[in-house]
Amino acid sequence: MKFTAASLVFLQLLLNNGSHAFSVNQYTPTDAAMTRMSATVEAAADEKVTEHNHCQEPGDRDILVRAARGETVERTPVWMMRQAGRYMAAFRAYSTKYEFRQRSETPAMATELSLQCHRKYGMDGIIMFSDILTPLPTLGIDFDVVRGTGPVISTEIRTEEDVDALATATKDSFDEKLPFIREILGELSKEAQEMNTSLIGFVGAPFTLASYTIEGKSSKNCLETKKMLMSDDRGDDKAVSKFLDKLANMIGMYACHQIECGAQVIQVFESWAHQLNPDLFEQFAKPAAQKAIQIIKEQHPDVPVIYFANGGSSYLEKQRDMGADMIAVDWAVDMAEARKILGPDVAISGNIDPTILFGSKEQIEQAVRDCIDRAGGPGKHLLNLGHGVMQGTPEEAVGWLVDECKRYKGKDA
Repeated sequence: MKFTAASLVFLQLLLNNGSHAFSVNQYTPTDAAMTRMSATVEAAADEKVTEHNHCQEPGDRDILVRAARGETVERTPVWMMRQAGRYMAAFRAYSTKYEFRQRSETPAMATELSLQCHRKYGMDGIIMFSDILTPLPTLGIDFDVVRGTGPVISTEIRTEEDVDALATATKDSFDEKLPFIREILGELSKEAQEMNTSLIGFVGAPFTLASYTIEGKSSKNCLETKKMLMSDDRGDDKAVSKFLDKLANMIGMYACHQIECGAQVIQVFESWAHQLNPDLFEQFAKPAAQKAIQIIKEQHPDVPVIYFANGGSSYLEKQRDMGADMIAVDWAVDMAEARKILGPDVAISGNIDPTILFGSKEQIEQAVRDCIDRAGGPGKHLLNLGHGVMQGTPEEAVGWLVDECKRYKGKDA
């Protein structure tokens, strides 16, 4: 895929009082900015000489989709959380020059960043380069992603009145507030067809988005959120319950919007599940996520939904009835045990420890074989890491993992 200079006018960045807040339709790229981005795109194009230098097996347009539905497929498909990430030099060519929201909300850049890893490794799915916080502006919640700090949200949510003051998302909100999503997914859908692979969309789960908003940033213990959970449990203030419900409706609609724009699979990320004990998960996070998933399945029953609770392997049994087609598990549980807990009616994804990718080729290949065997053998699950690809991961290690997954035919082969 090649981008012309005309496509670069989607560059939209507003530098506001020293922050890097992004504002749609308020940024006009300078000649210098256009030159920088043109050079970056050209450098990325040069990177394409390495296309599929690892992957030799032919692609399969829907093997990932079929596996996510719970079907037994001809081999184990593979993709990785954060497969578009800073471990790749081609990705860093953008991340060192452009702020996160500029990259994720500029169609030309977001599309390119989504495709880089597939060109090099041939995963069975392309996932849109975006962020779980992206749809928050549909509720009137603005955010920034500050280099070296992470997400920063200034909207304060502490009371029911604060929740009532938020906007309510409608089906039209996403094209109005997030017009770039349709363009990014539309282009990726065309590319996925040409590359004979699947297109994955994703959303953050309600509790995770609520926690980010309440804390205002990443948090080690989610103290303010947990105070509000306890207040809600006592019946003093139902702000959390109301906020989770509003988020669930928005997230469900946003996922449907992604599907209508071309996504074939949706993954729901409960990134902050590790902050919850099993009771709090059952009381607050689970019902809200179930509602979002229900909205997706009511509108698009044939589109598989994958649910991933980071750190949720200690309460896998509570995830069996999430309503998702597939449960992704982290590496803190043995895959065979996870398969046993979830039972035969829920498909499973995971769960290689991301740090394995810092090991030798032989160690990586053995980890792939072990995971596939413990999941029931080739074609019985969707191979992934138990979390995202880590920054600093050797690029060749990702190729070794993908190669072995596609090659492995089972113990008796």
